[in-house]
Amino acid sequence: MKFVVKNISGENLINLMRKIGYHYAGESRDKTQLTFTRSLGPNSYPRFHIYLKENKETGEIFLNLHLDQKKPIYKGAPAHSAEYEGEVVEKEAERIKNVLNK
Repeated sequence: MKFVVKNISGENLINLMRKIGYHYAGESRDKTQLTFTRSLGPNSYPRFHIYLKENKETGEIFLNLHLDQKKPIYKGAPAHSAEYEGEVVEKEAERIKNVLNK
């Protein structure tokens, strides 16, 4: 699910995402986006996974959120069982919007 929020505080993206429970996971393969995850249980999966980038001129943060259900099966394979829409993903997007827009 893709959506946009404003970085009202102007805070560093890593610190901003940490405040809403996400951990920095590095950069995307093409190095154009930052990635963050938030586990839903005691293990690494299922987890929310966000790709984001910021337009520093406008303060807009572009987020691409999905729910990883399980780890990729084959080593080195990016394919995994993920949900890009649905009630759980929509609720998490709303939670993020509410927290970041305050």
